[in-house]
Amino acid sequence: MHYKPSASRAVFNAVNVTLLLGVTLLGIIPFIHLLAVSLSSNASAVAGQVKLWPVDFTWDAYVYLSQKAEFFRSLWVSLQRVVIGTIVSMLLCIISAYPLSREQSDFSSRTVYVWFFVITMFFGGGLIPTYMIVKDTGLLDTIWALVIPGALNVWNMVMLLNFFRNIPKELDEAAIMDGAGHVSLLFKIYLPVSLPAIATILLFTMIGHWNAWFDGVIYMNSPDNYPLQTYLSTLITSSNKESISVDDLASMQSYGEKTLRTAQIFLGALPIMAVYPFLQQYFVKGITVGSVKG
Repeated sequence: MHYKPSASRAVFNAVNVTLLLGVTLLGIIPFIHLLAVSLSSNASAVAGQVKLWPVDFTWDAYVYLSQKAEFFRSLWVSLQRVVIGTIVSMLLCIISAYPLSREQSDFSSRTVYVWFFVITMFFGGGLIPTYMIVKDTGLLDTIWALVIPGALNVWNMVMLLNFFRNIPKELDEAAIMDGAGHVSLLFKIYLPVSLPAIATILLFTMIGHWNAWFDGVIYMNSPDNYPLQTYLSTLITSSNKESISVDDLASMQSYGEKTLRTAQIFLGALPIMAVYPFLQQYFVKGITVGSVKG
């Protein structure tokens, strides 16, 4: 039997689709514009003639970048940071959220530790004390200076904690009756059921590490150790032009400063854009996978 939607439902669907398409275009159009500018001649880009399609098509910016060791070196530093930082952050987030999600009868000091973590969300130690700790521990100019200071994101930990607390207690009790300990509960019950939350936090963590640039300026004394976003900021920020080599400045004038910048920005955003579709599928799943049978 064919279902024919009512007129009001048809109007709602049309408005809904139109709004969603509008929001989608708002997110996609800036990247299309970046790509178009990077594939256009410098004269067209500077004149503002490029919109959503390249003008005087050329690969010069990407050919130059393919020969640029500094770009790929900073890209490698960022990839290391994302992989190591995400693993460390997720591990700390999970092993912190699980015990704090237990009942007060299971963990009597739970409230004290929760407040200990929550307070750090509102009060920080400050930039100078943090720098002194990183310096005195010998982390300056190492990948660990970009990973350890912000290894545990308390906001993500609280999100996962609340997700764990919403898992039906019947699953917990059934596993305990079968002789499961806390390690088995975590890896066989909590983590499989919490895949949507973990995927979301994983994406937030990866994006946070990939987009971070300020700590690279602070903790990295050598430009050779800059992550990608820090390296790009030295090119984009006009006040930092003195940190760019004479050869780079000459190349920017030859190939086009604007097209080179947009090409590097587009390539910098491309990896994290490629990862998103693989994690997005978990966002639409329910809070709990499976069901509890009575």
